[in-house]
Amino acid sequence: MNCELLATCSALGYLEGDVYHREPDCLESVKDLIRYLRHEDETRDVRQQLGAAQILQSDLLPILVQYPQDKVLFDAVVRLMVNLTQPALLCFGKVPADATSRHHFLQVLSYLQAYKEAFASEKVFGVLSEKLYDLLQLDWEQRQEEDTLLIERILLLVRNVLHVPPDPTEEQRVDGDATVHDRVLWALHISGMDDLLKFLASAQMEQQWALHVLEIISLMFRDQSPEDLAVLGQGQAGAEHGEDTRELQSLRQRELAEKRTRALQRPYRHSRFCGSYVLQGLKAIGDRDVVFHKGLHNLKSYSHDLGKEPRRVPRRRQAAPEAEVPHRSARNVRLFLHRFCRDFLEGCYNRLMLLVKEHLVREKAQQHDETYYLWACAFFMAFNRRRGFRPELVSETVGVRAFHFIEQNLTTYYEMALMDKKEAVTWARRMHLALKAYQELLRTVQEMDRSPEQAVRDSSQVIKSNIFYLMEYRELFLTLFRKFDETKQPRSFLRDLVETAHLFLRMLERFCRGRSSLVVQSKRVRRKKQPRAPAAPQPPSTEELQELWAGLAPQLQACLQGEVPLPEDVVPFDAASETPVEEQRAEALLRIQGCLRDARVPQALRLLRSARDVWPEGDVFGPPNAGPPEETRLLQDIFFALLPQHAPPEAEEPEEEEEAEEEEEETVQVSEKEFNFLDYLKRFACAPVVRALLLLLRGYPRNTARTNHCAARLLHRLARDLHMEPLLFQLSLFALFNRLLHDPAAGAHQELVALAKFILGKFFALAATNKKAFVELLFWKSPAAAREMSEGYGSLREGEGAGRSRAPWTPQEEQLLRELYWKYKEVEGSDVAGAILAQLPAPGRTRRHLVKHLVRLGLIGSARELPRQRKGTRIVLWTQEQEEELTRLFEEFRGSDDVLGRILQHLTARRSRARVVDKLLALGLVATRAELYKKRRRKGQDPAPGAPAALGQDSSEDGDSEEEEEDEEDDEEPMEGPEEGAGPGLAQRLHQEGLAGPLRWLQSCLRRTAEDREEDGASHPVPLVPLSEENEDAMENRRFQGLLRRLGLRPPESEQETFWRIPAALTPRLLRRAAASITHRGPDPSGSPQGLPEPPQCPRDPDPAASPQPPDSESEEPDPSPPQPHTKRERDLDSEDEASGSSGPAVPPEDEELQPLGRRKRIRRVEEEEEED
Repeated sequence: MNCELLATCSALGYLEGDVYHREPDCLESVKDLIRYLRHEDETRDVRQQLGAAQILQSDLLPILVQYPQDKVLFDAVVRLMVNLTQPALLCFGKVPADATSRHHFLQVLSYLQAYKEAFASEKVFGVLSEKLYDLLQLDWEQRQEEDTLLIERILLLVRNVLHVPPDPTEEQRVDGDATVHDRVLWALHISGMDDLLKFLASAQMEQQWALHVLEIISLMFRDQSPEDLAVLGQGQAGAEHGEDTRELQSLRQRELAEKRTRALQRPYRHSRFCGSYVLQGLKAIGDRDVVFHKGLHNLKSYSHDLGKEPRRVPRRRQAAPEAEVPHRSARNVRLFLHRFCRDFLEGCYNRLMLLVKEHLVREKAQQHDETYYLWACAFFMAFNRRRGFRPELVSETVGVRAFHFIEQNLTTYYEMALMDKKEAVTWARRMHLALKAYQELLRTVQEMDRSPEQAVRDSSQVIKSNIFYLMEYRELFLTLFRKFDETKQPRSFLRDLVETAHLFLRMLERFCRGRSSLVVQSKRVRRKKQPRAPAAPQPPSTEELQELWAGLAPQLQACLQGEVPLPEDVVPFDAASETPVEEQRAEALLRIQGCLRDARVPQALRLLRSARDVWPEGDVFGPPNAGPPEETRLLQDIFFALLPQHAPPEAEEPEEEEEAEEEEEETVQVSEKEFNFLDYLKRFACAPVVRALLLLLRGYPRNTARTNHCAARLLHRLARDLHMEPLLFQLSLFALFNRLLHDPAAGAHQELVALAKFILGKFFALAATNKKAFVELLFWKSPAAAREMSEGYGSLREGEGAGRSRAPWTPQEEQLLRELYWKYKEVEGSDVAGAILAQLPAPGRTRRHLVKHLVRLGLIGSARELPRQRKGTRIVLWTQEQEEELTRLFEEFRGSDDVLGRILQHLTARRSRARVVDKLLALGLVATRAELYKKRRRKGQDPAPGAPAALGQDSSEDGDSEEEEEDEEDDEEPMEGPEEGAGPGLAQRLHQEGLAGPLRWLQSCLRRTAEDREEDGASHPVPLVPLSEENEDAMENRRFQGLLRRLGLRPPESEQETFWRIPAALTPRLLRRAAASITHRGPDPSGSPQGLPEPPQCPRDPDPAASPQPPDSESEEPDPSPPQPHTKRERDLDSEDEASGSSGPAVPPEDEELQPLGRRKRIRRVEEEEEED
């Protein structure tokens, strides 16, 4: 033990006889122990050392008993004991999996069991009860916060003590003997604590302790059976020993039958002369027959498996452990619990359950506290039902709302058990509690039908009409049967499920029997089918195109001569789109061609001219000064050209948004229909239900008579009522029947024997006409297979719906389907239905037919479990093989002009360009995205203007976006900025429209930014902040924004950005060229705008102060030096920046005064703006 802990424990005091003498530092020592427990490690070392020293037994409990008048010390001791007795699961979070942590867990659990035995004292609970009674006598005005905390700690201490599980190795006692838990309950009863709990449950002023009281009561009755407690007062011989007498008689009957069988099989000679026999037809390991060295009476038990070591069942396939078996306590304890239940029902139950339900609905309780509510419903309603049914005592939990609450929790637990695989066993326990509460609700409603009071019977009819009307209550049992998993759910859950389903079917059948027709609610989920992409239209022939062009010629001439106005809202370029600029240019050609072929000549002509302004390089859309004849010839070439049709790229969306879209596409249609009981019963005619019933009947000797009756009745309904006897022709079920018929104690199971004889008789009668019946025993059958087996194979194709139905599934195909399903089910990320469909040998099977048959076989619950995989590049995760393939392709094509394009062409798994770039950056193969940009080559000469070949080449060219080209770092070619010939034409128009002032302000900003970048040696994006009303209006002008785009300026990218920005990629040379391109040069006499000379470089500002380079720096040779690395910094533009002119002489001095500052206007995206009239 730690020396500090030892010294602290020694300072508490000492026990001399029955008197405990405390030390002066007792209170401080208790507080020190609380502090040590607060800072213990994950192994709970302090808790283990205190448990090994038995501090609670030798010090804390004596202090609690002898010094209750010391309020401060009493409060500190209770705090310490609450901490020491808290459950081990709360200390460790869960049962540890590793051996070391599990050892610590079991050690703490053993100390808790020792604490519980120490608390089985009337003195301890007497002190706690007296203190709690004194605190409850205080009014709310007199009760302090410390008193409220002490009440809560006392309740928590009682809860912790009762929560300690029993030790199975120490408490191997027979029924009727007192266990440690019984002794704690008896001490609790003698001290009067049970009366205080009933007071807390019924008092109006103590509502806050409702959940604490309900939790303590649930722990008090943890090992009790409500049926046994209810019949306790009906006489010992007839009630308590009735079940024991029946069980003893059954065992005695089995023993006598086995004794008679052994007497008949006794050989005539002594066992030493039994001899040896040869079993003809039964081969041994070799080719000879088996030699049997035992008596003939042992021949029936011979098997090749005799002497072999049994095969070990893997842990994941082992059956789920059963819950704690109910223990029959001592009679005095059961009598006390019986009286407690009776008083609790009469005075506390309805009020307490109302408060707890209110806490749960308003989420005032802790997580999973609803399990105590479900347990209380099941326990006390069963007690009330067996002890002279009085519906008014449980009226709070009988009704449609109670059914809805329990069904909602049961469905939640079921869904969580399917999703949370690691905690599936825990969710299955909670689901079992909800199922038992649901069962007791049905039994209570059934008892209400038998009540002599008419009002009670009418209430039961109203409840049944509501629960039978709604579809959720009818489908609940089918869902639980289909998803039953014996590795996650115990056999007791299956027992309660079968009994509850039998009760529900019987109540529903009787409810329908008394009515001519019953209308129920029906829900159907409809999914909107995605519209299929229309087939590509056939291109028109040459004759049709010539005829159409002849009709368009007059309209085209009228548009060229200005007789027909051209639309102004045609935009060929979208700066906010993620589509690269080259692809947008090809799409512009397609749009022009589409407008022409749709006889929309004005739109086509406007689109052509706008595209010429956006993409002037290469004269793809004609030269800048093209006249009407050239435009006519260019439109004719575009009209007759065979342009490639580009499919729009699929936009990548997060997976969560895809699921949300799928949910929005599903619509639930609610309707009403007439209910047919036999049609509903046919839903139970499936392999999962029969398999679950067989699993339950395998333990028929241990089952109760009611459980065997419910299982046999369900099988009888399927075989006799539905006339589906072949559904039960299964070899495992026949093996059970064989064991039952040879059981010496079969007389106690007459109903099962009758069912077995009935099914076997039907089978052998069918086997006389169907020779394949014996082979059919090997397979579980669906209703369709059962019908074919009895009426003849192929009867479904010859009967109704033969024209619609496909070829039936043969048993071999069904077996292959099961194997393929289990093979591909565990493959993560695979399309299970698609993989199975590819492996099926039979042609003509569709995905829908396959999924429906999987549902019919019970392998899946619904078609939602196998959704279709969306087309496109939805792959997010990269496997190790795909990463190695990407690395290999990068090393292979790293020297090519288009590294990324070559990788995308040869990549096995289809992925988007952005995903591949991100993965290359994550793997460290490239440092920046600029290394993956496509390297451009200089062309020897420009194509002839308007040539169709140039149209085809430019439209099919695979290029990156304009932004990617601007950021490209290549030694062979300089970084480009403004487009060739972008500024002059549009700048002259803006001068004529009266925007000379904003143009001068823009020119000043460009030149000042160029000077700053030369001085600083670094570049960063600079916002264009218009501070005058005139500049704000200009920034909202559509043509002014088009000029900004052509100059290479960037619009706001997101909602967080408001102003346009000068990109960091524009060098001082490019900025000066852009500023020079918008200089006002006067109107051209010919009326056509003048373009800039080739190549597209513009001269620098000639001002020596602004540019220190010599005049020959205007050379067209590219600058071989790469741009400097960019850094971010903030820049504020003053109002003087707008008014002051540039330092160069190219801009005339500005004589206008500054306009008053106006309201700032937010710059919206181009597609959201409306052009001002």
